[in-house]
Amino acid sequence: MDADASSDVRPRVSERTILLVLAAVQFTSIVDFMIVMPLGKQLMRVLAIGPDRFGLIVASYTFAAGAAGFVASGVIDRFGRKATFLSLYAGFLIGTLLCGLSSSYHALLAARVATGAFGGVLGGLAMAIIGDVFPEQRRGRATGTLMSAFALASVAGVPLGLSLGTDFGWQVPFLVLAGLGIPVLIVGAIALPPLRGHVSKIQHVHPIRSLVETFTDPNCLNAFALIAALMVGSFAVVSYVATFLIVNGGVSERDMRWVYAAGGACTLVSSPIVGRLADRYGKLRIYRVIAPLSAAVMMAITVLPRVSVGVAAMMVSLLMVTNSGRMVPAMAMVTGSVEPRRRGGFLSANASVQHIAAGVGAFLASRIIVEAPDGRLLNYPYVGLIAVATGLLSLWLAGRLRLVSQSSAIGPNGSLGPANEAGADAGSPLVVLPRESAG
Repeated sequence: MDADASSDVRPRVSERTILLVLAAVQFTSIVDFMIVMPLGKQLMRVLAIGPDRFGLIVASYTFAAGAAGFVASGVIDRFGRKATFLSLYAGFLIGTLLCGLSSSYHALLAARVATGAFGGVLGGLAMAIIGDVFPEQRRGRATGTLMSAFALASVAGVPLGLSLGTDFGWQVPFLVLAGLGIPVLIVGAIALPPLRGHVSKIQHVHPIRSLVETFTDPNCLNAFALIAALMVGSFAVVSYVATFLIVNGGVSERDMRWVYAAGGACTLVSSPIVGRLADRYGKLRIYRVIAPLSAAVMMAITVLPRVSVGVAAMMVSLLMVTNSGRMVPAMAMVTGSVEPRRRGGFLSANASVQHIAAGVGAFLASRIIVEAPDGRLLNYPYVGLIAVATGLLSLWLAGRLRLVSQSSAIGPNGSLGPANEAGADAGSPLVVLPRESAG
């Protein structure tokens, strides 16, 4: 009993430490990914490329991340979370450094592929750690906190990166990010626990067989379909929103930093709130409220005329708040849809689907959007219609997702905790998946 009582204190301290490290890694990786999009106008000008080749720069990261996620999903659960997470982060930092050292379109394209191959798996592994450490009844809040890294990246990282890119050249933000990531890597090596409790539960099957099992599981396929629908629509719009606001909306490149700062500040407040609401009222219920709002905002932003900086900031803020608002309950549901022993591989595969779908969205937009002789972007409203269609489709897909009621938490010391059946999400359908036998 004494051990149980003390574990109620120690894990909570460790939970905060784990969240801090995960959020710091997410911050640097998200800024690295996001900074390319608002720098789009400068990249097209300096590298002498059009919207189609810029779309390929955005998509190359996501396609590389998708391919890496597929490879990782078959083997990632065989290793401790800490060792895998830190190794991937080190590779990501090297890729980011290579982006900063690039001086041509093809060099940048190759560097984005390298960065995506490592960075793309980090997000899925971070969610696996969340799923291992936090029981179902606190998972929405933890997910919301992790998603706040996106908001902080928007309110601080992207505006600062834009300032550095505008004043000193587009390579500088990547060099700064690589430097900032080194102390995060060191702190993670010191602070993160091994998180190896899942390894003893793994039956070492061939990676291809493991991949086949994941992609033939109906519940996993439902989760993948939900994430794909979300990402295709949102990235079709988001990949070009900064360039659209500059060339069509009349917002200056320098003012875009304030637009992103406003959006990030709003999201920094909203994400934890959405996480708490999802835990209290049910993740599916909250998702069904926010998803239609997100679809409406994405359609509205694609038909904006010339606007003031204030209007642009308001619309981008709504876009970020609703997009992140639907991702918080969606990712919490997806994380809880598989038993702990398979969570790392499943979420790596999910991250792969997520990045490939994002790349498909950016690529579709690049095929639809054309540049007028005066530099304006045409056909952007058609991209908005894609976002609306996929957003509405996701409402049906979310209802088909089933949660594992025996969601076990893995303590920070790596031990597998008891089932948390009380944490079942009242707002989401449940199914009791068979528990592995003791033998």
